[in-house]
Amino acid sequence: MNNVLDIKGLSVDFMTPQGPRNMVNDISLTIAPGETLVLVGESGSGKTVTSLSVMRLIDYDNGRIAQGSIELNGLNLAELNARELRELRGRKIAMIFQEPMTALDPIFTIGHQMMEILIHHGLATKEEARNRAIALLDRVGIVDPELRMKQYPHELSGGMRQRVMIAMALSCGPELLIADEPTTALDVTIQAQILQLLQELKEEFNMSILLITHDLGIAAELADRVAVMYAGKLVEVADVNSLFAKPQHPYTRGLLQSVMTLQSDRTKPLYHIPGSIPSLADLPRGCRFHPRCAFATDQCRSEEPPAVTNGTNMVACWHADSISELPLGAERQTVDQDVQTAEQNAQNVIVQSHSNIGDPEVLIEALKVTKSFNTDRGFLSRGKQGVRAVDEVNLQILRGETFGLVGESGSGKSTLGRMMLQLEKVTSGQIHWEGHDLAETKSKDLRGLRREMQMVFQDPYSSINSHWKVADIIGEPLKVHLSLSSKERKERVEELMTLVGLEPASADRYPHEFSGGQRQRIAIARAIALNPKFIVLDEAVSALDVSVQAQIINLLQDLQRRLGLTFLFIAHDLHVVRHLSDRVGVMYLGQLVELAPTEALYASPAHPYTHALLSAIPASDPSGKKAYGLLKGEVPSQTFRTTGCKFHPRCPAATDKCRTEDPVWQNVGDQHLVACHHPIPFEGDLQ
Repeated sequence: MNNVLDIKGLSVDFMTPQGPRNMVNDISLTIAPGETLVLVGESGSGKTVTSLSVMRLIDYDNGRIAQGSIELNGLNLAELNARELRELRGRKIAMIFQEPMTALDPIFTIGHQMMEILIHHGLATKEEARNRAIALLDRVGIVDPELRMKQYPHELSGGMRQRVMIAMALSCGPELLIADEPTTALDVTIQAQILQLLQELKEEFNMSILLITHDLGIAAELADRVAVMYAGKLVEVADVNSLFAKPQHPYTRGLLQSVMTLQSDRTKPLYHIPGSIPSLADLPRGCRFHPRCAFATDQCRSEEPPAVTNGTNMVACWHADSISELPLGAERQTVDQDVQTAEQNAQNVIVQSHSNIGDPEVLIEALKVTKSFNTDRGFLSRGKQGVRAVDEVNLQILRGETFGLVGESGSGKSTLGRMMLQLEKVTSGQIHWEGHDLAETKSKDLRGLRREMQMVFQDPYSSINSHWKVADIIGEPLKVHLSLSSKERKERVEELMTLVGLEPASADRYPHEFSGGQRQRIAIARAIALNPKFIVLDEAVSALDVSVQAQIINLLQDLQRRLGLTFLFIAHDLHVVRHLSDRVGVMYLGQLVELAPTEALYASPAHPYTHALLSAIPASDPSGKKAYGLLKGEVPSQTFRTTGCKFHPRCPAATDKCRTEDPVWQNVGDQHLVACHHPIPFEGDLQ
């Protein structure tokens, strides 16, 4: 049986002012008919460059295939000219990009873009293309496809835009579908829908899939085989069961150990791979992974290991046989020693703790807080339509705790967090800080209070000034709020950098000279510069690779112990929320629907919405694959109006009472509250 895709010895160079730079080196991969190959690795490993090379899209970004071949059913794509490639793209090979909003054209309707590819390839008349597009939109689960055909990308939600991209990719019946991080920006419920849809479509259309992700849970769910990339090279390829059960390369072992599960021990620091992926402009000699490897020898430091194949499996490691026999966790001792060393280096840092051990004092409290926005109904309309982003929320956060806040995009989590810091003014209700109403606090006094409350955003590169040096970024709060000499400020910046695990010697560098995880450490150092009491972490680790994410989570927990910090942790990654949080609140359409201690909520979710969120989490082991309990539809627009419970249109347990009466809070356990007429256990399922 011939392979659909056969990549042999592929090397890719990009032209830079300093000359050609190699980004992918000697890659060899095959994908059989109907097979799903998942390509994993940290950011910067070369996954996306490999996929763009298959599509020959690197040609438009100063890239070129330096050597090797890419054969699609025997046709070498590396030798085709631009016209031949245009005829091939979409028809024989299609791609789903990570961010559909940038991949879809904002000035054309969904229907125009769906029909265009069919008409371009001569596969349908205009009327046939329209009917085919409507059928495809319906097949990928888009409600009212005739209406969506007339709409523009900005009028659709993120999950719907991704479904449109999938429908477009399938329109010509391609033999190979490339999906580059297709669910990274999606909520866990929508991610589950998209993953199941891809699985169904693969079987229905007998497609082969090349899926790129850094989420090993997704790999466990979808992959037939997994290929692991590091610093531009493949280091291991194996069938999914073998790779998860007995990984042979130390890098693969590190990635698997960095994955959080619902069974992870919350009392222990997370495992992480020490260091970070090297710059492709400054690669180490020998094995590219050896500076981060607990098993590295002199041979690893001086000689590059060859790729050893066994059927369709491959590993590039000098010590693969002996390492594969070791239990996962053998590297743990080395990492723990690194943690101890970092703690010893930071012992001289002067910190001020705000914790009151044994005193469950309320630090900040929201009382019937509502936030409404006014939106124009139309370009020529004078009418206004109110959007309730947060709807009469009551919430207490105790001094020294981490409160996790979860829910789909559009549920009001970030708006609530910003109101607590007075970055958004409340429409009604009160925010009490240590018993004082912030809404009544004068601007002058509020500025002083900002020393005690800070925020860390999802993307540190857009939230810190890229034109400033790190010393200036971290030192700015000190300059604004404290009367320190230049020498004192410099010393404090160095202390803060040490505390968050950064080298003080790098204080004169700029943000672009750091990795993503290091930039997030800079943002955290800035946030703790004034010894605040309260920090809002708004998706602060969601954009990070799994190993870097583990480093930042360990750092946050360590800082909380040292400084007595109180956290509001907003996230959609339910594994991370479980590991960090003492209590968790679940929001839906601007309202809190469940509130409980972390273990109680994860063990016994009482609201059908919470149950759906937890059931949508991908399995972390291929042996534990499950049928998703899919939640119907997506979170509605915040202009959505309904009587009764806001969740009832999507709830499998909804009754007439749910459709007509607002639910009231019920106590279903120790500190476990739920706003639901029929708390779980309930009859029915979430299909």
